[in-house]
Amino acid sequence: MSHSDTIPLHPSSQSDIDEIENLINASAHQTVPSARPPSPPRASIPVSVSAAPSPFISSNLPPPPSLPKSTTSAPPPPPPPRPDISASGFGSAPNTLTEPVWDTVKRDLSRIVSNLKLVVFPNPFREDPGKALRDWDLWGPFFFIVFLGLTLSWSASVKKSEVFAVAFALLAAGAVILTLNVLLLGGHIIFFQSLSLLGYCLFPLDVGALICMLKDNVIVKVVVVCVTLAWSSWAAYPFMSSAVNPRRKALALYPVFLMYVSVGFLIIAID
Repeated sequence: MSHSDTIPLHPSSQSDIDEIENLINASAHQTVPSARPPSPPRASIPVSVSAAPSPFISSNLPPPPSLPKSTTSAPPPPPPPRPDISASGFGSAPNTLTEPVWDTVKRDLSRIVSNLKLVVFPNPFREDPGKALRDWDLWGPFFFIVFLGLTLSWSASVKKSEVFAVAFALLAAGAVILTLNVLLLGGHIIFFQSLSLLGYCLFPLDVGALICMLKDNVIVKVVVVCVTLAWSSWAAYPFMSSAVNPRRKALALYPVFLMYVSVGFLIIAID
């Protein structure tokens, strides 16, 4: 077979080819419709031509009046002084670790004198132990106990050290026992505050022991001890009576009076 020879197609194949050619010729003469209609032309926005356009909307308000410029600026006012919080009773206490020793001694002595006036001498705050000993301390009671023991030991002719030991133990242990007695009776008082109160109430007996040491007379001793014993009991009565229930007042006051009577007999008996 040579290249010039042609093979006749099947009639069905020839009809398919003719149909394809007709479709190609028909599509070539047709125009493709647009997917979306053309948008109408947009209106142009007039823009004013200026040298420097501003991005803000112009306002019709008049400009603010210009203030006169001062040549010298006034200094700002000084801040108000801060109140002394520690002096008024609020806030943290002042630091006393770096103060001189003499300042500490003067402060403690002034506190002892103030508490002594509140407890022993007549004043309007004696009925309330909270107001009278709000700033309680133990230096004053310790001083009065030691002073009474030393006075009794100096008054004794023999065994001075034993007299001091007995007096100191009697007063210190007695104050602790009396305080526990008040607390067990339901008293509304602080433990160390009660110790401070009972110690300050020994001041009249200290004065009586000092007088008895100078005056070696039995009658004078009895009179002085009776007066100072009544003074100490009068000083301790309002504090102890107001700290417990009125029904238990006698149970709280009797041991206190008993301890002061024992100290009074000790003052009279030592020769």
